Amino acid sequence: METTHQHQKITVPVSGLSCAACAVSVESMLNQTAGVTTASVNYANQSVLIDFDPDTTTLAALDEVLQGIGYGLIIEEDEEAGLAEQEALQKKQYQALKNKTIWAGILSVPVVLIGMVFMDLPFGNYIMMGLSLLVLSVFGRSFFIHAAQQARHRKANMDTLVAISTGIAFLFSTFNTFFPEFWYAKGLEPHVYFEAAAVIIFFILLGKLLEESAKSNTSQALKKLIGLQPKTVRVIKEGVESEIPIKEIQKHDEVIIKAGERIPVDGIVLSGSSFVDESLMTGEPLPAEKKSGDRVFAGTINQKGSFNFQAEKIGKHTVLAQIIKTVQAAQGSKAPVQRLVDKIAGIFVPVVMGIAVLTFVAWLILGGENALTHALLASVSVLVIACPCALGLATPTAIMVGVGKGAEHNILIRDADSLENTYKVNSIVLDKTGTLTEGKPVVTDWIWEDNVSEADQYLRAIKALEARSEHPLAQAIVDHIPQTTPVGVASFESITGSGIRGQIDGAIYTIGTAALLEKEGITISEKLQQQGLLLQQETKTVIAIGYQKRAIALVAIADQLKATSTQAVAELKKLGLEVYMLTGDNPQTAAAVAQQVGISHFEAEVKPDDKMQFVKKLQSQGKIVAMVGDGINDSQALAQADVSIAMGRGSDIAMDVAKLTLITSDLMVVPKAIQLSKQTVRTIRQNLFWAFIYNLIGIPIAAGVLYPINGFLLDPMIAGAAMALSSVSVVTNSLRLKGMKI
Repeated sequence: METTHQHQKITVPVSGLSCAACAVSVESMLNQTAGVTTASVNYANQSVLIDFDPDTTTLAALDEVLQGIGYGLIIEEDEEAGLAEQEALQKKQYQALKNKTIWAGILSVPVVLIGMVFMDLPFGNYIMMGLSLLVLSVFGRSFFIHAAQQARHRKANMDTLVAISTGIAFLFSTFNTFFPEFWYAKGLEPHVYFEAAAVIIFFILLGKLLEESAKSNTSQALKKLIGLQPKTVRVIKEGVESEIPIKEIQKHDEVIIKAGERIPVDGIVLSGSSFVDESLMTGEPLPAEKKSGDRVFAGTINQKGSFNFQAEKIGKHTVLAQIIKTVQAAQGSKAPVQRLVDKIAGIFVPVVMGIAVLTFVAWLILGGENALTHALLASVSVLVIACPCALGLATPTAIMVGVGKGAEHNILIRDADSLENTYKVNSIVLDKTGTLTEGKPVVTDWIWEDNVSEADQYLRAIKALEARSEHPLAQAIVDHIPQTTPVGVASFESITGSGIRGQIDGAIYTIGTAALLEKEGITISEKLQQQGLLLQQETKTVIAIGYQKRAIALVAIADQLKATSTQAVAELKKLGLEVYMLTGDNPQTAAAVAQQVGISHFEAEVKPDDKMQFVKKLQSQGKIVAMVGDGINDSQALAQADVSIAMGRGSDIAMDVAKLTLITSDLMVVPKAIQLSKQTVRTIRQNLFWAFIYNLIGIPIAAGVLYPINGFLLDPMIAGAAMALSSVSVVTNSLRLKGMKI
């Protein structure tokens, strides 16, 4: 929940949504309520995002408003409890729907057999009427109740179409059963359509059952994420070890983790050591070593060791909780195309009812001797075949699967807009440090003078001196030298901008630039000088190490390219993108890195504001720009870009600004994100195409447009089956996204 300027913004599960038009009804009802600024319903995940003024209205009052039209809000203090209640309710409703479908099917079979095969069975019409009445009044009862609730508020939805069509078919058939002489007097046969009424209810219940089953699969990724957090945790309080529910854990509690357990909250290791599988957070396949002072994260899995850690971030503040919140918000958000579809769904049902009335009148006027029968059949078929659900499900199901698949591939997508816009990108700007490179200096070369012996002794001394230095490159040398026996440092001096000098075991060590060593009268051999020049040409930082009055070694340090950077750039180019690199580094280093990864457009010595201006310049040329960065210095450019992508190990500010966050430092995930966007948008377009085509073709055929040509008039039972199939096909097409390779 988010609170801003006296307003609350909260996502609440909704009960009772049975079609896309229902979602529009809930949305319009809430938006008309005093105190609500905006309400946006997501039919696919059965939730509503409400921005309201708590001084004017409450969630309980909004729930009461919705109860009046047959819906409700699931209100819980704890968001997870609300989701659990919604899931339990959905399971219960699914089971009830399954039972209704089975019984409606069982009772419909004899009705169809009597109506189609055993037409001369004595009292056949009365048997069909009794069985159909059971199907409509017991198993199809909810359609009539919801339609009545909608009508009271001058609204209409899918239930309205089903209730009117089956109700008319049943009443017409009942009249013909009790008063057949009315038609005999006119020389006409009194046809009954009990089988149509019963089978329509069965097919629509079956369609809803299949749709619910498929829809539950679209949110599996979110359920997996929620399931990563353990329900209980072992803590030590006042020296006593106890197991408590995860909700009761407090900040600074000492938590015990044993081999194979999931870490429940974020924290810092106090004692013990182990390796932890952090692939969820970093995408790295190898477990990370954890010892005293290291951070651990909720949802990650401890390996063989055990340790105690102090809880630092709990509940909704953990990194895992933030990931879940992002995925949830993105799955519930609406893509731009969905807003247009919602408007169409809002007027769809009234328009269809109008078409059904026109169909009825047209058949009465032009239908000849069987005019009334044909008018009734055609208008019922129009009401039954029309499917706003296929339209309503086309976008949100694809978005839910796309966002979920992104989360499984270490891509966190902020909202549907971002997912839909990413496929349009034709230019991508990459920051160098931390994006293309590791963002951390490491020793790449260590060259000893030819006649150096006892290297271990020198290494111990170098490590001891560099450990005292505050220069960022010093840590790279310390990390590079293996653990050695500590030695005592007699004196230490830092020479600003040049290096360090120190005394160990009576010998003077000088470590720094070649100029510093020459100034100190230390001889650097021809071999080392030549090697130093070659390393500098590779844009590496070269450090000379002097022992007494001679240089004994050269060390080259560089910010290395990530293993996958070159391949990632090639993949981006393969997708048809122009690739640019920006860096604050010097032109020589920038040119070397650009050449290594295969980027021809780059700029060096760029300040944060320059990065933003560069993005603006590309946009002014009509390009759709994606910016990939990881630092605070990238945040302005990220905010300016059409699509902003933050690397997962970057700064919080970069991630706050970005529309997509990669939960890994692997640049190969960027082309995957673009590929995922293309696949999702393609799926949305396919869904919308088939949903529109289905209705554009289905409704005229149901109205009888083919009858004058070939005598074909659609049976209402077939119309019901087609309607059920259209919704299921849209959801199934969205689920295909899961199996696509990115």
